[in-house]
Amino acid sequence: MSMVSEFKSFAMRGNVMDMAVGIVIGAAFGKIVSSFVSDVLMPPIGMLLGGVDFTDLVIVLKEAVGETVAVTLNYGVFIQTLLDFVIIAFAIFMVVQAMNRLNRKKEAAPAPPPKPSAEVELLTEIRDALKNRAAF
Repeated sequence: MSMVSEFKSFAMRGNVMDMAVGIVIGAAFGKIVSSFVSDVLMPPIGMLLGGVDFTDLVIVLKEAVGETVAVTLNYGVFIQTLLDFVIIAFAIFMVVQAMNRLNRKKEAAPAPPPKPSAEVELLTEIRDALKNRAAF
């Protein structure tokens, strides 16, 4: 099997396609959460903390000199990114928890008993007929 045909069979498997769709949706979800945190959640938190803009929270390691830019430690952006991660992790946890609940419901449903074979059904009919004949 050539490398190209082997790759094609690998890429066209159902699991790989599902994973690709999940990655694309996950990336879009990550952008939505990032926008939610930076544009909706952080401004009120900053306002409650005295008008702080978290993107401006930095520790200057080296001042700007002439054309050289300042070297800063941007811990405010890190706090926003950390909050993004917590929200995304919680959302994924909720999805996995819901899927586990659905799987438990599927497993909890008892399987119907297997249908007896034709020989067993015939023997059961003969037994019942003999019982009915003996009762008279």
